[in-house]
Amino acid sequence: MENKRKNIKKNEITSLIITLIIIVLVNIIGSFVYTRLDLTSEKRYTLSNTSKEILKNLDDYVFFRVYLEGEFPAGFKKLRKETKEMLDEFRAYSKFIDYEFINPSESNDVAERNETYKILYQNGLNYYTETVQTNSGVQQIMIWPGIIMSYRENELPIDLLSGQSGQSQETVLNNSAQDLEFKLISAIKEISTNNKPTIAFVDGHGELADLEVYDIANTLSKKFMIKRATLNGQLNALMKRDFDPDSNIVIRPAYDAIVIAKPTEPFSEKDKFIIDQYVMYGGKVMWLLDAVEASMDSLQSAESTMGLAHNLNLDDQLFKYGVKLNRNLLLAYPCAQIGLVTGQGNNLQSVLLPWYYFPLLGAASEHPIVRNIEAVKADFVSSIEPTTSAPEIQKIPLLKTSDYTKVSSAPVYISLDILNQRPSASMFPQKGMATAFLLNGTFTSLFENRMPEAITESSEIGFRTQSEPTSMIVIADGDIIRNQLAQLDYAKKNNKRIGSPLPLGYDQYTNITYGNKQFIENATSYLLEGEGLINIRSRELKIRLLDMNKVDGNPILWQLINVVLPSALMIVLGIVLAILRKKKYTKS
Repeated sequence: MENKRKNIKKNEITSLIITLIIIVLVNIIGSFVYTRLDLTSEKRYTLSNTSKEILKNLDDYVFFRVYLEGEFPAGFKKLRKETKEMLDEFRAYSKFIDYEFINPSESNDVAERNETYKILYQNGLNYYTETVQTNSGVQQIMIWPGIIMSYRENELPIDLLSGQSGQSQETVLNNSAQDLEFKLISAIKEISTNNKPTIAFVDGHGELADLEVYDIANTLSKKFMIKRATLNGQLNALMKRDFDPDSNIVIRPAYDAIVIAKPTEPFSEKDKFIIDQYVMYGGKVMWLLDAVEASMDSLQSAESTMGLAHNLNLDDQLFKYGVKLNRNLLLAYPCAQIGLVTGQGNNLQSVLLPWYYFPLLGAASEHPIVRNIEAVKADFVSSIEPTTSAPEIQKIPLLKTSDYTKVSSAPVYISLDILNQRPSASMFPQKGMATAFLLNGTFTSLFENRMPEAITESSEIGFRTQSEPTSMIVIADGDIIRNQLAQLDYAKKNNKRIGSPLPLGYDQYTNITYGNKQFIENATSYLLEGEGLINIRSRELKIRLLDMNKVDGNPILWQLINVVLPSALMIVLGIVLAILRKKKYTKS
């Protein structure tokens, strides 16, 4: 018996020593090799390959000053925790990541605090006021959920909150946590990239003016160089022609992508040739075109108008590239609303009614450009269909109307009387119709077999019949990229200048923000950067929230489940283990 006890004791000591050795070895290996086990179904805590690549390519320190320190409500504390965890994850892949959490309200001196707030606001951060319960009573506190990021001599503000007006704080904060990786890694790429891709908005055919695309141009300018390009039949409008050391002409696109935003005048054959050859040399194009000419301006002074087929002289070119714009208008529900004044005399009042000619567009595929985006507001949109003329081109639908759609071929009679019609299944007999397509592949020139030898054999022109692999996006509504301009009522209420540009997607009449900006941002990023960053943005992280209806309906039950049940299970488990142990040693 004595020897048996000695052997048991010896085995226990040996096991302890082996366990300690394993722990020490694991820690030594862990200090050189970083790994992390992510057991969440959507890989919530795993950085994308794109993020890892950007972090590994850093060549200097990126410093984050995070202004999320202090006494906050629970939702902001969670955002602080998520931000710190994300930055720690970044540090695992780059030694050049460093951060500091700062409390901007730390000083007890009011003047000093206000000066700090002023500096943060001037640097591009926004504040939010919250009412909280403290030991001294109810107080209003200022929260600055943002970051000032520094890289060499450059600084960049990052607003951590993501959401739309009207959403609950809980939803906004959860969306913010979901967007953290995209926001932070995009900012790192933006601030550390020296050569930005160039985007040109094409002019010369009545396209949208600068003010009408101000917001999206301003947003894109943070990542890309934004310019204007007037074609006017000039061969070098979109191309650069240089000489190599052997005096041979080298032709390349002058811009990485061009945007053709709501032209109103036909394109000449020369301008079509210029765009065609730009595509042949690998240029990217975003077309935003109206197949039917219709406008709300005509309804300001009359109760009806006509939507007429719009001839831009681009049908053959788009058909060759793989899509056809149909000359029709799509009416659909759900849709945006417009205001209608009712009543007489002093009893006039404005009511919001559904305007079926402004359908809300949803994702037509699972492509990253449109995955998880908000509804996109369209104004007099037409349908697009793929053609058989370019079977080698990949044609991916991006946006579509709802399954309650009506197709009206041009000419279309447009009347305000439709505001009085309640939506019904019989009113919208068609299913969702595609309104935007992504085209990928090697395109064939529209001018193949159509040009004289003097042009096809000219080294200065450098005519090509087949493109390099490239992409383009065709959208059957030019207004999707157009921001509203502040009208009199909105300007008075919000202290804005009349005619000043508003954020893209924001509707000043209903105070609703649609997904237009996110869609255009995603589309542009895809054309210029591929799927990498868009995949991060469109990744869906499931937020598992409590069902407050169930909780409020039976609070005692859920309190018992969360508080009493775990303790009871532990007690039962302890009793069972004690009984089993007693039986085991009783037999021994």
